[in-house]
Amino acid sequence: MIDPFGRAIQYLRVSVTDRCDLRCVYCMSEDMTFLPKNELLSLEELDRMCSTFIELGVKKLRITGGEPLVRKNVLGLFESLGRHLKTGALNELTLTTNGTQLAKFAEPLRAAGVERINISLDSLDATRFKTITRWGNHAQVIDGIRAAKAAGLKVKINTVAMRSVNEDEFDQLVDWCGAEGFDLVFIETMPMGDISGDRTDQYLPLSLVRARLESRWTLTAIPDNTGGPARYTRCSETGGRVGFITPMTHNFCESCNRVRLTCTGTLYMCLGQDDAADLRTPLRTSESNAALINAIHDAIVRKPKGHDFIIDRRQNKPAVNRHMSVTGG
Repeated sequence: MIDPFGRAIQYLRVSVTDRCDLRCVYCMSEDMTFLPKNELLSLEELDRMCSTFIELGVKKLRITGGEPLVRKNVLGLFESLGRHLKTGALNELTLTTNGTQLAKFAEPLRAAGVERINISLDSLDATRFKTITRWGNHAQVIDGIRAAKAAGLKVKINTVAMRSVNEDEFDQLVDWCGAEGFDLVFIETMPMGDISGDRTDQYLPLSLVRARLESRWTLTAIPDNTGGPARYTRCSETGGRVGFITPMTHNFCESCNRVRLTCTGTLYMCLGQDDAADLRTPLRTSESNAALINAIHDAIVRKPKGHDFIIDRRQNKPAVNRHMSVTGG
């Protein structure tokens, strides 16, 4: 699958649910309305969809949500998709999670073939964590992170940088992740969906975050690439990797090899654009994959060069109306 700009599409992010057991302030409204369950692809349909993309050249598959581990029987999907790892058709099967369910799922995920995992954690302070997530249990997430480490999963901590919310914790996070052997990636807040708040108050450019960190830590750029948009540095003092995902200050579109599939079978060729392709209809109208494959190819040739994210007080509305949890975070 080659897009109009010569980029080979080898990375598929798949949302298995729009539901989540947290309500992070930068991601969701507190009173979210979720999709009717009958609109979601079944786990069998998700397996068929993912397997078709793998047949077409996808080498990295990330399961997301919402919170993917709240989807009933989702472990069976990981176990089924693991067969592609054994054949060598798929290089990596991984997921992004908020960590609330990891104490239960870490070992079975590792047994299914998952080797790396991204965990969202925006604060090491229990009270602040509950404020950011609206009702999250910090101890439960930390227990999940410990379980992932004990199961032999390589852990990456994702932290959304928010002005006047968690910016006083960044040094502590670098120190903690270095001591634990976790990668740490800072992410700029993105203008997606109505969150019942003003993102201009949250937005903190990572150029500023990095400059502040470098007043204490020695960060040296390294060429490491895990297939995603993060640009990595090595922290000399801890030995750990610290990455930066900068969709606002320096977008990463020039090398984008990713597309995103929602839990309803809609394919978004770009996180920051509204153009999408319905893959559920061709999936369900034929037992053959021919129509589905044609629909995928038709979508890939529409993949844009990049997104148009902007956070500006003069434009007090999201760049795209759908929430990240709908697209697949």
